[in-house]
Amino acid sequence: MVVDANTGRVLHADHENELRHPASITKVMTLYLLFEQLEKGRMSLDDEIPISSHAASMAPSRLGLRPGSTISVEDAIKAVVTKSANDIAAAIAEAVGGDEDSFAELMTAKAHSLGMSRTHYANASGLPDPEQLTTAHDLVILGRSIQERFPRYYAYFSTHQFTFRGMTIGNHNHLLGRVEGMDGIKTGYTNASGFNLLTSVKRGNRRIVSVVLGGRSVSSRDHIMEGLIEANLGSASPVKTTMVADASSSEAPAKAEPKLAPMATAYAAPTPTIADLVEKPRPAVIANGSRPTEDRTASIPYGKLSDGATRLVAASMTTTAAPPAPTHVAAVHPPEKQVTKVAKAEPAKAEPQRPAAARSGTMIQIGASDEMSKANQLLVKARGRAPALSRAAAFTEKVKTGSGTLYRARFAGLTETTAEAACKSLKRSGFSCFTTKN
Repeated sequence: MVVDANTGRVLHADHENELRHPASITKVMTLYLLFEQLEKGRMSLDDEIPISSHAASMAPSRLGLRPGSTISVEDAIKAVVTKSANDIAAAIAEAVGGDEDSFAELMTAKAHSLGMSRTHYANASGLPDPEQLTTAHDLVILGRSIQERFPRYYAYFSTHQFTFRGMTIGNHNHLLGRVEGMDGIKTGYTNASGFNLLTSVKRGNRRIVSVVLGGRSVSSRDHIMEGLIEANLGSASPVKTTMVADASSSEAPAKAEPKLAPMATAYAAPTPTIADLVEKPRPAVIANGSRPTEDRTASIPYGKLSDGATRLVAASMTTTAAPPAPTHVAAVHPPEKQVTKVAKAEPAKAEPQRPAAARSGTMIQIGASDEMSKANQLLVKARGRAPALSRAAAFTEKVKTGSGTLYRARFAGLTETTAEAACKSLKRSGFSCFTTKN
């Protein structure tokens, strides 16, 4: 889901209200509650947080501190942001809430006060628990809220690495420093959740908050996120017209109202119960066959969502009470050979024109390039991989971004059903693909 942070306008959404396990994106809420304590003066960055036996017993990823030791609040923040340390998240929970169960109740209450109505927390780390649930829609609210409410402390999410007792610890978010303007915020992974990522990108006066849930590998998830950012950032407004605020907080800006008008009021689908959505454990498939390189909890299986938590949650604005049929995100690999033939209707030197077929129905986008000829090559190759595209209108669309010009490779003139079928075929062939309303 991609949302314009300045206006709250939804730029892209797909199954954004389906319940998913957040994995370590949970820690964004853990830090939200810690930042509240710092803001209110109840804790300081120099305070020491004790490590209990419970905290030290957490499964990896962890910092590995022994019971009875301590860590400063500032180092705890950095350990959670970079290493995604589960033991430190539990220690924060105990320092703020007394014990982790009580802290999880505070997390859930805070989520609901922010408008995250489908979110429920059972622990502070995101370690496997069938009742730890959220949605892409709710996580976008959290991403917007934490940066607006705590701009000073939010800056920690852009930490590339930090040194702790001789160890240099790098951030699991590999897009930091790779995607222009990215300033956070958090990755997550478990068997049941797949590879998750919540990001914020600011270029000039434009800012978007984006989330992808259920990726099958780090590389494919990151590739999809990059595509969503480049395809949508140029459509964001440079003027801030709305803010999100914590309805339960007296410290929220006086003019801010707890709303995400284009998002929070647009959906009326019934909320499924936890029992409806959890089934027997079933291990997720990791596309690249290797052990995960982040949030190392893959060896701990737990309840998996009934429609397959490895499907991508990243584009239609519709939602139903019954989960859709499972689809899977395939790792995206560059083509082995460049296709040099350009569609006759799109001369290489001509500026792209949007066809009449793009005025209604559903489109799919398969990528974007800084060269129109390369975008056209993608279209030619993609048409041969998906029979559903045989009569679709292929075109490139020129968009301005903060770093230059991009050409989106798109097919128009499709029904929603045909577009989704074509995307499934393309993903199986290694293409990145998402649907969007014309």
